[in-house]
Amino acid sequence: MASTKELFLQNLAQTTDFPLALEISSAKGNFIIDTSGKKYLDLISGISVSNIGHCHPKVIEAITEQSKKYMHLMVYGEYIQGPQVELSEKLLRHLDSSLHSIYLLNSGSEAIEGALKVAKRYTGRPEMVAFVDAYHGSSHGALSAMGNEEFKTNFRPLLPGFTHLPFNDVQALSAITKNTAAVLIEPIQGEAGYLVPNPGYLAAIRKRCDEVGALLIFDEIQTGFGRTGTFFAHQREGIVPDIITLAKGMGGGMPIGAFVTSKEIMDSLKENPILGHITTFGGHPVSCAAAIANLDVLETENWIEEVDAKSQLFKDLLVHPEIVSIKGRGFMLAVEMKSFDRLKTVIDRCIEKGLITDWFLFNDYSMRIAPPLPITEEEIRWACATILEAIEETK
Repeated sequence: MASTKELFLQNLAQTTDFPLALEISSAKGNFIIDTSGKKYLDLISGISVSNIGHCHPKVIEAITEQSKKYMHLMVYGEYIQGPQVELSEKLLRHLDSSLHSIYLLNSGSEAIEGALKVAKRYTGRPEMVAFVDAYHGSSHGALSAMGNEEFKTNFRPLLPGFTHLPFNDVQALSAITKNTAAVLIEPIQGEAGYLVPNPGYLAAIRKRCDEVGALLIFDEIQTGFGRTGTFFAHQREGIVPDIITLAKGMGGGMPIGAFVTSKEIMDSLKENPILGHITTFGGHPVSCAAAIANLDVLETENWIEEVDAKSQLFKDLLVHPEIVSIKGRGFMLAVEMKSFDRLKTVIDRCIEKGLITDWFLFNDYSMRIAPPLPITEEEIRWACATILEAIEETK
């Protein structure tokens, strides 16, 4: 009889020829446990998803209770469903009052697709501006916005009308014109290796958008829900977008996404044609219940307020001649080494030692550090010691 691993490799679509293939039996808090009982400290949170840790009891309780009442009933937007209504009211409290209409979806890619559609529909303009080495998802619209040609070229033709500007280059913003429907940007670039905008850069984009009447879309899919030390990354900059996209850390481990804008902009999807954006499973009541519990935990715990100090502890402890730099903010840190080959050996040894980390799509010489927010000081010290030991042991 085939083993679970053999069936995994045989029956499930593979995204690479070298999956990690850890066989997981359970996960709780900041740890993942494999079928042999080995514990791994999760230093990447399923790529910035498990912000409150794995299987938080309040999330499990919310999922259990909602699943007893009802699950899928009807395509999104027709029935009044309590979890959707409660989630929208609770989430909008954390955003600027100009962002008061939320469209619930299943994922980050779907949120990007919806944001691009509503921007084009509202403005009537054909062009979009995004940024070099931006990552926004893998569906065709999101892929068109992606700023890395290697990941795009074999899927062309993609959506026309996209211009990609270098990140942190104020002079290049003149490419934003009166033909631009929207500018789509991550407040901190994710897969480029957690690149933080220079002071004043997001403000310059906001100003240019206002000058030409373009909408500003912030992709907070990876940065949101406390990961950078504020509830959303743009709040530290004091800049308000016209549209914001959310997912990943939103659902406490359950699949959910959203784009949020003003009612005026959102209402453009209601006519010419009606049903301008449709989803079957978006706003699934069980995912919404989980997202409500996720917000409850973030609001009652002080983990977000602790992020900056814990982030600094990583920076203070990760000192080694082979570490070139540490970029990022909060719990979005990129530990740069001299080459991918060197980094890969260190990451592999870390996994052997019970520490899960990885690299970035567009920056394969930097180690990703994006742990759950409740990671403790003791766990941080152990993680850093493990990384340094791995560097030494693989020389």
